[in-house]
Amino acid sequence: MNALDRAIIDPPRVAEVGERSPMAGLERRTVGFVDVLAQSVGATAPAAAAATLPALIAVRSGHSLLVCLVLAWILVAGVGAAVGHFTRRMAAPGSLYTFVTKGIGPSAGFVTAAGQAVGYAFVAMFGLVGAALSVQTFLASVGAAASSAVVTGLAVVALGVVCFVVLHRGIRTSARVTLVVEVVSVAVLLVLLVTVLSRAGAEALAAPFRAGLPGPGGLVAGTAVAITAFVGFETAASLGREAERPFLTVPRTMRWTLIVVGFTYLLSAYTQEAGGVSFGLQVADNDVALSALSDGAGVPLLGRLLDLGQATSFLACAIASLTALARVVFSLGREGVLPRAVGFTDPLRSTPLGALAVVVPVTVVLPLVLLAGGLSPWRAMSVLIAVAAVGYIVAYVLVAVAAPAFLHRIGELTRAAVWSCGAVAVALAGVLGVYLAVVGGTDPLALGLVGAVVLAGGAGYLFVRLRRREGFARMGLFDEPISDDLLSGQ
Repeated sequence: MNALDRAIIDPPRVAEVGERSPMAGLERRTVGFVDVLAQSVGATAPAAAAATLPALIAVRSGHSLLVCLVLAWILVAGVGAAVGHFTRRMAAPGSLYTFVTKGIGPSAGFVTAAGQAVGYAFVAMFGLVGAALSVQTFLASVGAAASSAVVTGLAVVALGVVCFVVLHRGIRTSARVTLVVEVVSVAVLLVLLVTVLSRAGAEALAAPFRAGLPGPGGLVAGTAVAITAFVGFETAASLGREAERPFLTVPRTMRWTLIVVGFTYLLSAYTQEAGGVSFGLQVADNDVALSALSDGAGVPLLGRLLDLGQATSFLACAIASLTALARVVFSLGREGVLPRAVGFTDPLRSTPLGALAVVVPVTVVLPLVLLAGGLSPWRAMSVLIAVAAVGYIVAYVLVAVAAPAFLHRIGELTRAAVWSCGAVAVALAGVLGVYLAVVGGTDPLALGLVGAVVLAGGAGYLFVRLRRREGFARMGLFDEPISDDLLSGQ
């Protein structure tokens, strides 16, 4: 018997390598590239975002949709590069906050976790309300239902139940449902966009390139909203433990997600502006822009199909955002920052059941409160996405700051990393400051919610520092190699 045979029969024990990962309970190395891609694409919800966000961007920036989208694309690509420094070296269900903790400490990690939680939760709420609104729009278009806050609220509750059931069944089920939904929705969207462009005149096709730039405030605010079109691309990192070959799969997924959704958004924004000129429609503050374009282009059936596609895309967005949110909460529970109960996993399905039992009801309740307060679904969506933007940008700024510090700590810092991450952090911090000023002047409700979140986060931080010191000190746990990995090749 040679040495290898003896090692396989009686594997050696290495003192630094334990027998159980801190993230045990979740599935490990079972989710393939396609499923991880589905998670990342689903969180960005390209069909739903391409259909609705141009209108929300136009509210802030006027007719500079393309400029704002390009600027947002560049900034988010820089964030992707910063996140990639971590995802090529560790697998962490907590994703961004774990990375920031490893780079610049648990205090910054806590702020990042709060930003992630706000971003994921409010985008999930945005998705639930958007799905309910799209279903109502479709039914109203065929004369089958009347719109009302009660109907929307009931739809939000029903969709929340659907999300919980799908997420409880396991990541592969939710990822594959998401992927099928998005592929079909994007296919319908692309057919409509090509049809509209083919029927627009030459003057209309040139109009988007002749639009003047807004003032600095409008440009920055529009870019901030445009960033929300890309948010969620990094949620692939939350599947680091579950993904096969995570150090290859996760960075590749993020890169391809940004490429695909970026081109989809630019094509949709360009088509909405050109089609609006051609058919005499206004993109800004229009929750049925593409349906109106389909009617103007003489293909109303595509518009009705797109309403259904948007509904399913919004639902896929909610599922993917809740997937990431549940893993952040699960990770915080395992560390002891949150109650241990949220770190509980279903032993049969290996899903974070404790976290799901908390995050799904929370993301259903707040939209119901906004609707009960008299907000229209479209207005509620505008408020929710504004708050989500703040949470995401805060998390993105901190991860860009943490990447060079982390690389320096492990002896792999380069000048390129310092300059690229520094530029992204400064630019995003500037965007955040101007955006908050603009939102404060135009949307007091959104700013009030941001203020409430900041106060709650501050109180939570003080509580954790004073009452959960051990959990605070343990922040930054990730999926560590275990003894079974040493000879398994995993």
